[in-house]
Amino acid sequence: MNLGRVCGTVVASQKSPGLEGERFLIVQPLNRKLEADGEKVVCTDATHQAGAGELVYFIGGREAAVAMPVEFVPVDHAIVGIVDDVRNL
Repeated sequence: MNLGRVCGTVVASQKSPGLEGERFLIVQPLNRKLEADGEKVVCTDATHQAGAGELVYFIGGREAAVAMPVEFVPVDHAIVGIVDDVRNL
């Protein structure tokens, strides 16, 4: 899992079957110090609750498709959790 912050949305005029009604959000990956770490990615919101500015966990690859209500849809990243607090140890 990766830590990231939601920084925008994507509007799609057409979606693959199985993705109707799913939201696409732009997420900036973060490191342990909550600093930007890499290029922004587009994630589907498997939680159906993430919003702009929220700290989230996201996954990539095949696991992202499995996290969706309809399994094996064509997605590369999916938000799977919303982070309430981060404590650096």
